[in-house]
Amino acid sequence: MILADKIVELRKKNGWSQEELAEKMNVSRQAVSKWESAQTVPDLEKILMLGALFGVTTDYLLKDELESEEFTSGEDSAIRRLTLAEANEYLALRKTASVRMAAATFLCIVSVIPLLILSALAESPAYGISENTASAAGLIVLFLFIAAAVAAFLSCSFKNAPYAFLDKEPFDTEYGVTGMVSERQRQYKSTHARCNMVGTSSTNYITTGTTTSTFSPNATCTRAQSVTFLYRALGTAPTTVNGFTDVAADAFYADAVAWAVESGVTNGTTDSTFSPNNSCTRAQIVTFLYRAYQGK
Repeated sequence: MILADKIVELRKKNGWSQEELAEKMNVSRQAVSKWESAQTVPDLEKILMLGALFGVTTDYLLKDELESEEFTSGEDSAIRRLTLAEANEYLALRKTASVRMAAATFLCIVSVIPLLILSALAESPAYGISENTASAAGLIVLFLFIAAAVAAFLSCSFKNAPYAFLDKEPFDTEYGVTGMVSERQRQYKSTHARCNMVGTSSTNYITTGTTTSTFSPNATCTRAQSVTFLYRALGTAPTTVNGFTDVAADAFYADAVAWAVESGVTNGTTDSTFSPNNSCTRAQIVTFLYRAYQGK
C-alpha cells in the first residue's frame, strides 16, 4: 500500500474530512487532496506530523511493503498543538508583560536615586536631616521599589507558566496560527524599526526628544538638525571654524556645520550663509548620508 492510500485510510478511520485534516496539518485542502491522489508527496516535516497525528510510525507510512499499521506509543505521539485562541492569549500576555517588565526594570534602576538625594541633603545643615535618617528613609524607599519590581517579575512569570512548553517542548500549531502570527509581525515591523531608531539615537546621544515626553517623529528636519545628527553619529571635531554669518559660534550646530563643510558633506546655500533653519529635503538628506559615508 502506497503512502497516498495510507493517508486516505487513516483519515477515514479517524472520521476526518480532507478539510479537517488540512486544518490539523496547517495546510490547504488542495495539498491534502494531492497527497491522497499521489500527485505530490508530503515533505519530511509533514510526514512526521502525520505519524504523530495518526499515532503510527513513519516506517509504516513510508514503506509500501508494510500493510499492517504500526502504532507508536502514546508518549511518543503526544505532540502538543497550539490553538488559535491559545496563541492570541499568549501574545496578549506577552504584550502586557513587556510593559510590566520594562516598568519593573525602571524601578530597579531608579531605586537608588532617593537614597543618593537624601544622602546629599543630609550633608547640608539647611535641611536639618541627619545622616541616619536619610540613610534609613533612602533604604526603605529602595527596598519598596525593589519589592514592587520583584512582584512584577514574579507576576509575569506565573502568568506565562501555562505557555512554558513553547520554549521547552516540541509543539505544533493548528490551522490559522502561523498566518495570524505572521500578520502580527508584519503590522509591528514598522513600529519595531521606529522604536529601534529612536532608542539608538537617544542611547548614542545623536538626538533627544523635542520635549521630555515627545519625539515628534513626523516633524520636518532642518539643515542644522540633519548635519548635527550626522556629526554626532559619524563626525570628529572640526579643525576649522565655520564662517557663515547665520551660524552663531555658540549655536548647538556650529561644530556640526564646520565638520560638514570640512568633510565635504555639504556647503552653504551661498558663500556666506548656511540657512540652518531651512527644511532639509529627502534628496539632500540622502546626499549628506552618501557623502558622509564615503570616508567610512
